[in-house]
Amino acid sequence: MAAIVRTALKADSLFTNYLKDSKILDVYTVLVVIMLKFIPLKAQAGFTGFESPASEYVQKDLNLDQLLISHPTATYIGYAQGESMVDVGIYSGDLLIISRAEEVKNNDIIVANLNGVFVVKQIDKPNKQLLSAAKGYAPYRLNSGDEFQIEGIVTRSIRLHRPLQEVL
Repeated sequence: MAAIVRTALKADSLFTNYLKDSKILDVYTVLVVIMLKFIPLKAQAGFTGFESPASEYVQKDLNLDQLLISHPTATYIGYAQGESMVDVGIYSGDLLIISRAEEVKNNDIIVANLNGVFVVKQIDKPNKQLLSAAKGYAPYRLNSGDEFQIEGIVTRSIRLHRPLQEVL
């Protein structure tokens, strides 16, 4: 069962502080910036008589909060633990961006409090079940005696290839 460790950190400060405090700005970070079309091309080509085609582009700030978080006041970040959601790309150690502002739809990946334990599951609303996304995990049928509360919808998951310096 994939569990989530809830944190009191605000989503809008985690990425900003991590990037500010990080001494690592490696090639991977630069490639991500290019793939997301934040292309800082304010440079001259060095040819005389011809203006660079890139001179009209203006450098934009990279703000992961704006890019990844739609509702900052209703968003929190959790840390995934377990292997029950690997078939939807959520692995143990990933950061999950969880929104309380989104409407829960059938088959959404949710974070819920189930009998006092935080779980990450796919919700099957018509059948009142919680589904895992890995082989070997049976669906969990919600019963009338269960304490069940949806805490939010997983809107993004972020794979950490290096552990965070600050433990959540």
